[in-house]
Amino acid sequence: MVVTGLGAITPVGHSAAETWDSFIHGRSGIAGITQFDANEDWGVRFAGEVRNFDPSSFLDVREQRRIDRFAIFALGAAHEAVRDCGIDFQAGDPYRHGVAIGSGIGGIGTIETGVRGMVTSGNRKINPFTVPRLMVNAGAGQVSIRFNLRGSNIATATACATGSHAIGAAFQTIQRGDADVMLAGGAEAAVTPLCIGAFASMKALSTRNEAPALASRPFDKDRDGFVLSEGAAVIVLEEFEHARRRGANIYAELLGYGCSGDAFHIAAPEEQGAGAFRSMQNALADAQVNATDVGYINAHGTSTPLGDAAEVSAVKRLFGSHAHALAMSSTKSVMGHALGAAGGVESIATIKALQTGTLPPTINLDQPDDGFDLNFVANTAQQRSVRIALNNSFGFGGHNTTLVFGTPRG
Repeated sequence: MVVTGLGAITPVGHSAAETWDSFIHGRSGIAGITQFDANEDWGVRFAGEVRNFDPSSFLDVREQRRIDRFAIFALGAAHEAVRDCGIDFQAGDPYRHGVAIGSGIGGIGTIETGVRGMVTSGNRKINPFTVPRLMVNAGAGQVSIRFNLRGSNIATATACATGSHAIGAAFQTIQRGDADVMLAGGAEAAVTPLCIGAFASMKALSTRNEAPALASRPFDKDRDGFVLSEGAAVIVLEEFEHARRRGANIYAELLGYGCSGDAFHIAAPEEQGAGAFRSMQNALADAQVNATDVGYINAHGTSTPLGDAAEVSAVKRLFGSHAHALAMSSTKSVMGHALGAAGGVESIATIKALQTGTLPPTINLDQPDDGFDLNFVANTAQQRSVRIALNNSFGFGGHNTTLVFGTPRG
């Protein structure tokens, strides 16, 4: 199973290449909220927004009004990934081409707008496109229609593990012979009044309103919560022989996929990271690689006190002494936490780290927390040739996923 195309729209770039460049140079995409009036009454007034994004190259104005922001992001990322992979999806057998794109929250902006309109103007003013816009599966559906993908059409919704679960579902679809090519990833557009207000109410968000770019600080002793962001990422997964026959450019191999359930708490991880441990262990077993083969982990690393501690504990337990030899960083320090899109974006970061030998930094890491004595690639990218890398994604509800990527075999 190989990766032959990449596409992303994020707070730090309108393409996979721009996003990667921001990651390795540590350019933060966190700033004050512009999508609604987050005035002084708001306890949290910043986020990772996708700014100045113009979808007119792939959607006309009429279409844009019929599609929620998250699905527009999904379409944009898919367009880039399709161009990058070089496959003509209008040719060949469309039933061998599929899609797996999830969203943690879906069209929440559409829901909020619809409710406000109903309260002020009554139910006769409800937009007839409300349901097709708000559906969590709208991103996958729109991409399927746009590229004539008539095989498996999958939409996952497992909070912050969504994007990785979608990639895992695509991986397994090709493994069992049901597809040759799958577009996979996640999309999210949850920088809305309800989401910002709700996450702030549960004390999950950082409140560094005076220094937004310093707010997302995974593994740092002074971290005080995550930063909500938005965007989308899509990768093209392809069966190896299919890719080889057409002379495709291969970025990486997807070697294995593991998942687990915490069965502990709806929003908090088990203290020792038991679910994260089992997810990584399952993924390594699926990939048939040893823990000592892993050189890099793109961490879930949200900048929350409990989440970071659980992940560090799980890594140290699973990898033993090798934990101090590998490197682990969190690109959420740069762009914040895009919820259902995070697994897709961070898969691209993991793939590019393997391809380039450059490990993206964890910025804002000034003083690691007590017991956090691993190589977190603090503040500056590191050059290191890595053959095997993991991408971790853990979500509310106790959902844990790990993907194992490797450099292409000769």
